[in-house]
Amino acid sequence: MTARSAYLAVALATGVGPARLRSLLARFGSAERILDTPTDGLRTVRGMSTAAATAIRKAEIADGERVQQRVEDEGGRVLLPWDPEFPELLHDIPDPPTVLFARGDVSLLHASGAAVVGSRDHTRYGREVCRHVAGGLAGAGVVVVSGMARGLDAVAHEAALDADGPTVGVLGNGFGVIYPSANRALYARMARDGCLVTEFPPGERPNAGSFPRRNRLISGLARVTVVIEAGERSGTLLTVDAALAQGRDVLVVPGPITSPRSLGCNRLLAQGAKPLLGLRDVLEEFGQQVPRKDAPPVGLSA
Repeated sequence: MTARSAYLAVALATGVGPARLRSLLARFGSAERILDTPTDGLRTVRGMSTAAATAIRKAEIADGERVQQRVEDEGGRVLLPWDPEFPELLHDIPDPPTVLFARGDVSLLHASGAAVVGSRDHTRYGREVCRHVAGGLAGAGVVVVSGMARGLDAVAHEAALDADGPTVGVLGNGFGVIYPSANRALYARMARDGCLVTEFPPGERPNAGSFPRRNRLISGLARVTVVIEAGERSGTLLTVDAALAQGRDVLVVPGPITSPRSLGCNRLLAQGAKPLLGLRDVLEEFGQQVPRKDAPPVGLSA
């Protein structure tokens, strides 16, 4: 427990990211030794700032213990990179998390997943497509990964749960914070029947930088990313960028050329993205076919 708490204290110190943590561990061998090292010694590590070194010197093992206890009080678990429950897919992304906090069925973090993302201010068409795709994927046993945001993220999670299928919600905040507050019932349902995961410590509220970091985990936990609707400057496109940087496939749903909410999607298609014209297009990525019982709604292809 001491080693885990020491690691948490260092990993969560202000200014310590994955690269700096790797450098620190390579130099000093353990988190306990890092905490015992004077500021001048920490500053000898390449890339270490004075602010980060000062934050580490102020950190204590008790800080890690408090985080561990609060996560457990919220019904969650701490997953460190060497834990068997830590998702293997995240070891391979360019900027892997140094720690994860999970609540619910953590086995879903290891299953084949598809990220389903789209606009917060979606159209009726976007909602219908999202429910069809997310529900169909979950019904086929594919884990639906999304960001627990207002709009199509929430629709994707709800469709997966309604299909009694697996789904993972990646948060841009820590446990104990419900954001957006309108998703309170969905949070409870996800914790019970799916899995919630975040790299932010309990109690941390979201900020402008939280969502790009969350987005790389959404795509990182999935083998393919599906984009339903996205405007020209939609934050959804950040998830696409992350997926491409991670070497993941991206499928894009075409939209009406008259809809601003499909402008980003249609431009991705013009740039060569693979179109998603029906559920079979994404299920083929997992070597599956559309079950006969899952007929698409009127106007949507299987």
